Amino acid sequence: MRQFDFSPLYRSTVGFDRLFSMLDSMGSVDNGQSYPPYNIERTGENAYRITMAVAGFSEADLSIETKETTLTVRGDRKEETAPKGEVLYRGIAARTFERRFQLADHVEVRGASLENGLLHIDLKRELPEAMKPRKIAIAHGADAKEIEATAEAVS
Repeated sequence: MRQFDFSPLYRSTVGFDRLFSMLDSMGSVDNGQSYPPYNIERTGENAYRITMAVAGFSEADLSIETKETTLTVRGDRKEETAPKGEVLYRGIAARTFERRFQLADHVEVRGASLENGLLHIDLKRELPEAMKPRKIAIAHGADAKEIEATAEAVS
């Protein structure tokens, strides 16, 4: 039997936790993206944070955009600073990147900050009032007949 790895989907989607828990044993194809490295963490019941390692990028070099349910983060260094001496080894990658995250319905970007080479993007899932669970009172006796009469009058 063939096994699949769903971990790439965990890394590129936010808010689909139950779906991926159900499909965890199946899998996905990794598209080979590994730069820049990032984490997705749950910071509250309906709050998430994406943290991306963007060493060498300034706020002007980064752009964050949402369109429908896709969050796109782009990094494009405008100018390469000339080293003062001869570079013997270049291990800090500062190449252009574009990373996309699929967001679940009702997940909104609340803000972003750049701190110590880490880009933090805060997300929050806001369910509309109509989609939130509500408790239905159970009527009995005279109250039940009144509710039935009201329901029949409406229909």
